[in-house]
Amino acid sequence: MRHPARPDEPGFPAARAPGADHLAELDADLVTCRACPRLVAWREEAGRVRRRAFADQEYWARPVPDFGPPDAALAVVGLAPAAHGGNRTGRAFTGDPSGDVLYAALHSLGLANQPTARHRGDGLALRGVRITMPVHCAPPENRPTPAERDTCRPWLARELELLRPTLRAAVVLGGFGWQALLPVLAAAGWRLPRPRPPFGHGARVRLADPAGGPELHLLGCYHPSRRNVSTGRVTPQMVADVLRAGAAAAGL
Repeated sequence: MRHPARPDEPGFPAARAPGADHLAELDADLVTCRACPRLVAWREEAGRVRRRAFADQEYWARPVPDFGPPDAALAVVGLAPAAHGGNRTGRAFTGDPSGDVLYAALHSLGLANQPTARHRGDGLALRGVRITMPVHCAPPENRPTPAERDTCRPWLARELELLRPTLRAAVVLGGFGWQALLPVLAAAGWRLPRPRPPFGHGARVRLADPAGGPELHLLGCYHPSRRNVSTGRVTPQMVADVLRAGAAAAGL
């Protein structure tokens, strides 16, 4: 029997995530989570005090589930939903500038059936790619606290466990995701180099599976946030190049 923890208990993710037998069950539990009071308040406030451009829209204002097929070979790891992007639409990287860059790049590589992501019912589908994140609720100023990251970690850990039979590569968008992902991979049994590899755009690490399974290719990419793109820190071509390398490593 699954643990009966309430969604508003701090231990809800740790109690519920490990018992999920498949990704649909994991997502069904995840979207009910209310374990982080600050994030719950912020995501719901953003849904009430809407941007003028979205004033007539109903906001999702819940934890945003992961997106993509359950047998993906490539994971794309972000940071957290945007208050007026994923928190509005209910789908990762949907309805915000970061998603405009990401999905256009995936489409150019044949990994998405269309280059845009506007809302959950727009027909977007991914091929061989699953999008996940360390924190599933929109945080104030896009900055989750370490405690919020750690509370949310069991969802990411179980996600990767369920993907493990097919997962061959992961592209991590930004240093926050990189630092959040490394301990999850280590706990899951992949062997990390020592010292732990630093994040950087174009960073690439091969993680061995001591149990004899396939190695995992870990690639770093600057996050395609509005600020990073507008300042030229990262360009759409740079994002596409890392995704191309990740897809090749995953056999896509």
